[in-house]
Amino acid sequence: MERVPLTREGKERLQAELKHMKNVQRPEIVTAIEEARAHGDLKENAEYHAAKEAQGKLEARILMFSDQLSRAQVIDPSSLDNDRVVFGLVVRVFDENDEQEKEYQIVGDLESDIEKGRLSVLSPIAKALIGKEEGDAVTVKTPGGTRNLEIIEIKHP
Repeated sequence: MERVPLTREGKERLQAELKHMKNVQRPEIVTAIEEARAHGDLKENAEYHAAKEAQGKLEARILMFSDQLSRAQVIDPSSLDNDRVVFGLVVRVFDENDEQEKEYQIVGDLESDIEKGRLSVLSPIAKALIGKEEGDAVTVKTPGGTRNLEIIEIKHP
């Protein structure tokens, strides 16, 4: 079974989201299905079909989160050296393309959120940065084009 790397905070967020899906969203969908069923003929009942579709999507998401959490390997970045970019650490880079500094924490795929600076370990940028040191420059091919990055700082979150 392949392990899923997560930060401690990421695992806690995923556990909270899974709990919310099971204890809040699931009962809401069941109630919506019951209400739609009460409207009569199910063949032409759009509310019923929409609620059943939402239920299927939610159950799939619950299964995915449960699977990922059961295989989670929590990595504590505070115990790691920060001389090279590794999972869990924060890396500050200078992006030569738009001449801006950016800061990313390399995290697990499920906990990534580019708006908050959490970059998936599976992303092209993270793959290019991992193993590099401060002062190193990397060229990364991304879906948005080629990026030229220089590592300014590596630190603990």
